[in-house]
Amino acid sequence: MDDTATQAAPALKEIFDRARFQRIAAEMAAIAPGFDRERFMMLATNDLDALGIMQRLRQTAEALRGALPGDFARAIEVLRDLAPRIGHGFASIVLSEFVALYGRAEFDRSMAALCHFTRFGSAEFAIRHFLADDFDRTLKVMRGWALDDNEHVRRLASEGSRPRLPWSFQLKNLIADPSPTLPILEALKSDPSLYVRKSVANHLNDISKDSPDLLLECLAGWDMADRNTAWIVRHALRTLIKKGDPKALALIGTTGKPEVDVAAFAVTPASIALGGRIALKTSIVSTAKGPQQLVVDYAVHYVKKAGGTSKKVFKLKQISLPPAGRKELEIGQAVRDFTTRKHYPGHHRVELIVNGETVAEGGFDLRG
Repeated sequence: MDDTATQAAPALKEIFDRARFQRIAAEMAAIAPGFDRERFMMLATNDLDALGIMQRLRQTAEALRGALPGDFARAIEVLRDLAPRIGHGFASIVLSEFVALYGRAEFDRSMAALCHFTRFGSAEFAIRHFLADDFDRTLKVMRGWALDDNEHVRRLASEGSRPRLPWSFQLKNLIADPSPTLPILEALKSDPSLYVRKSVANHLNDISKDSPDLLLECLAGWDMADRNTAWIVRHALRTLIKKGDPKALALIGTTGKPEVDVAAFAVTPASIALGGRIALKTSIVSTAKGPQQLVVDYAVHYVKKAGGTSKKVFKLKQISLPPAGRKELEIGQAVRDFTTRKHYPGHHRVELIVNGETVAEGGFDLRG
């Protein structure tokens, strides 16, 4: 194997490295003659190696404020010119971070700035500070954004108001009662942009974790004949489907309790080292008198450090089976460490799940 194939990818925090700061400094110097380039570099790179990505994001925004002359209004005008010059979506989030840090006393100006900056790098983190400060006023603006012509702005309306947005603080009031954001999701339920639809589905999936009955009631009234709406619903219900919720399964057209025989289910190889791959193969045969719509998933019971296990469900396939019909399914999966999951030696049980019911089991041993 080529040595380069085994090299680790650069850490995500390296999005904000010295080369990035030098580029930003050069662009700012060209835009704003009063910009203090040396001060920006000093502030942006202070203790850089010890900082994670979100800390670097914040420090970059603070460095911009420290190097820019004038008040917030003047700074925003300069940063508007900078926005198309940064050339990297995540790095551009620094512009919205600047607004969250220094613009919360100037609501209207800040809303206009976030609406502009999100086109270059999402303002989903920044807008949450305004929701925390003045929820009703901010959400009213976001409801208007849901009708915007620009897909980035429409996505911000959904993504920024997610109850459980990753990498940001939770909106506890929306976890307790998500109904205030339903008009936004209703406006976007058939959006032509996949970028927007993914956000709407993720937002709805957030709701499913705390208010499943409210979610199911909402989605039951949506037109599944619209393919964009149907896509959102399928992805929004993924957590409930993995739990085998019968109402969620019914909404995506499954036929209830599965009537199947599992002619074969194999997990190979029986033993692997960390970094290896497992393969799952199965053959499912219908025993029903009529056609069936089935959701096939599989679950891996990962061994924990303390010796217990933690179950994680993965999507496999949604299938249609006629009477006596047979379907062969196969999938491979790497077993390697992630930032969100560490693996430990031991036996890992694997379940085959059809319409929420376990129909077969296997497993593999992870060697130490």
